[in-house]
Amino acid sequence: MRLSRYFLPVLKENPSEAQIVSHRLMLRAGMIKQASAGIYSWLPLGFKVLRKIENIVHEEQQRAGHIPMLMPTLQSADLWRESGRYDDYGEEMLRIKDRHGRDMLYGPTNEELITDIFRSHVGSYKDLPLTLYHIQWKFRDEIRPRFGVMRGREFFMKDGYNFDLTKEDALHAYNRHLVSYLRTYERMGLQAIPMRADGGPIGGDYTHEFLVLAETGESEVFYDSAVTDLTFGDREIDYDSVDQCAAVLEEFTSKYARTDETHDEALFAEVPKDRQRTARGIEVGQIFYFGTKYSEAMGAKVQGPDGKTVPVHMGSHGIGVSRLLGAIIEASHDDKGIIWPEGVTPFHAGIVNLKQGDEEADAACDALYASLKALGLDPLYDDRNERAGGKFATMDLLGLPWRITVGPRGLKNGVVELTSRRTGESEEMPPEAAVQKIAQIYAGIA
Repeated sequence: MRLSRYFLPVLKENPSEAQIVSHRLMLRAGMIKQASAGIYSWLPLGFKVLRKIENIVHEEQQRAGHIPMLMPTLQSADLWRESGRYDDYGEEMLRIKDRHGRDMLYGPTNEELITDIFRSHVGSYKDLPLTLYHIQWKFRDEIRPRFGVMRGREFFMKDGYNFDLTKEDALHAYNRHLVSYLRTYERMGLQAIPMRADGGPIGGDYTHEFLVLAETGESEVFYDSAVTDLTFGDREIDYDSVDQCAAVLEEFTSKYARTDETHDEALFAEVPKDRQRTARGIEVGQIFYFGTKYSEAMGAKVQGPDGKTVPVHMGSHGIGVSRLLGAIIEASHDDKGIIWPEGVTPFHAGIVNLKQGDEEADAACDALYASLKALGLDPLYDDRNERAGGKFATMDLLGLPWRITVGPRGLKNGVVELTSRRTGESEEMPPEAAVQKIAQIYAGIA
């Protein structure tokens, strides 16, 4: 994309309404615009990153054997009355009447709707196990929406639901989701720590939240510092293997890590003093096993191998897709702007022309742009007739991982400058070598 043809309304000054880094930088980088309290329009740059995150979530869910679908944003209140949650959920639920006076709601979650789909079409244990998921907009009427996309009223979320014959099968689904979530977050350049959590209005005896450590996190967390040394890496897991998935769960949850809601001082005291940590964390996902809570209330039953009809065991598993964008920025920025991890960057590299209008510089930039595009990469070429300082400031704000700087002086020596946004280190090399280095970097990213 040529910047002169892109819609990128960057701001030079910090917006007064933005209280945290991610909100401030998303507004300054022209990623979002507030439509009303806690509700945002996603402008092209923000939408581009949102789609990158969504695609990673889709890929890892399907790698784990989960099946994508799509449910509506509006739901019938009758289903929620069946489960007993219509009156219990509270004022965060946006309740609506349609023109015929029927009670509707803008879905904050989808347990009831997915249970109704299941009970309408599945009646035998032979159709199990089954995990369905979708990525859809949700609405929760926060009393004080703030922090941009971190605590908005409308948000983009992946929620998945497993249906299993037995508790043991459902706990394997729980473990399978934990593994897939670890892979998902690491592909985005994040370390999201699974922490024992509270079930809240969704319910469930088994539940872990995934939290990214950040000063602006809404939750106080207590943990053994040894958990921050754990990485999933590029290991291959057989998602059908009960033992392999259980081993990963044991590895990542055996050390103490809890939110303030489930913190246990006595257990925390057993952690060696030099490894006890207290911090803030941003929740970016949660997994639940809640047994037969919804299936019993709503009649989601199957015939077992012995011919008896039994309620299925269920769990739900969510990832805050739009919230992840803010969390990534909170975890990866400096005083100049965003620093995107390669896995989610909106553009793979930026090209800065130091002397727009110079025949040789223009030709070199055009050639770099074409070469990167030919390799399947997506560069952002700053071809505006602006000062070099302004172009560098814009690139630093946008946070693209790599920048190629092209100027007449370097071209006389047959080189361009390749700069890492994360380290700030620069290296001069021929244009072809810069293209190949960037291509090699992205070839190694899943």
